[in-house]
Amino acid sequence: QVQLVESGGGLVQPGGSLRLSCTRSGFTVDYYAIAWFRQVPGKEREGISCISTRNGATYYADSLKGRFTISRDNAKDTVYLQMNSLKPEDTAVYYCATGRIVYSQWSHPREYTYWGQGTQVTVSS
Repeated sequence: QVQLVESGGGLVQPGGSLRLSCTRSGFTVDYYAIAWFRQVPGKEREGISCISTRNGATYYADSLKGRFTISRDNAKDTVYLQMNSLKPEDTAVYYCATGRIVYSQWSHPREYTYWGQGTQVTVSS
């Protein structure tokens, strides 16, 4: 069993920044991929970014590349999502997930076995 706990969400003004954290625990052997997704009511869960904790390879949604940065601290088994220049349309619940994925399919939620509970990010003035 694997547990994921997200933190760092909150209310931020447009143009501001937030850093989300995802700490993983449990039996994580071979679960090298950790990804961030987001979801708004009535829409499908959207893949934001993914990182391999094995070799550090990173993957991004084209629409978010340049504003969002994923990073890892393997010693803490924690992955971060630095979000800059936030816009109201970034408002969503943000989730992290882990699994034994096919990296060419990293943005598909079906690839992931374990999910965190989500953290709300609201971008508003």
